[in-house]
Amino acid sequence: MADSSFDIVSKVERQEVDNALNQTAKEISQRYDFKGTNASIEWSGEKIVMQANGEDRVKAILDVFQSKLIKRGISLKALEAGEPQLSGKEYKIFATIQEGISQDNAKKVSKVIRDEGPKGVKAQVQGDELRVSSKSRDDLQAVIALLKGKDFDFALQFVNYR
Repeated sequence: MADSSFDIVSKVERQEVDNALNQTAKEISQRYDFKGTNASIEWSGEKIVMQANGEDRVKAILDVFQSKLIKRGISLKALEAGEPQLSGKEYKIFATIQEGISQDNAKKVSKVIRDEGPKGVKAQVQGDELRVSSKSRDDLQAVIALLKGKDFDFALQFVNYR
C-alpha cells in the first residue's frame, strides 16, 4: 500500500487580504473618530502602509485591519506589523504579509513531529513547505492534531491530504 501524505504550508489568500484592506479603508473613511485625521491604509508594493496624524489613530487603524483579517479567516500570525513611526507630521505603520515556511521554521516543525509524533511518520522539507507521509492515515491525523495543539509563531495550513 502506498504512503498517505499531506503538506504543511503557510499561505495567505492575497484576495482576502485585499478585501480586508478595502473594508478597513471604507470603515475609516466613514467612522466619526477618524474624521480630520488624514487616516488611510493602502498597498505600497508588497507592504501595507497605515497612516494618520496621531499615534493612537494609526494603532486604531491597525486594530480595525486585524479585526477584518480575522473575520475573513486569515491568521494574525501572517501579519507582520511594525511600530508606529513619526514621518513628518504623520504617524505610519508598515506591515507585511508573511508567506511560506522558512527553513528554520520547517526544521522546528519536523523536530516536533519526530520527537512527539507517532513512529513511522516522515517529514521532509520541499522548498517553502513540508511534506509529511506515513503508511497509516491515523498517524497523519494524529500529527495534524499535535501541530494544531502547538503554538508556533507562524500560521500553518494542512493541504493535499491523500
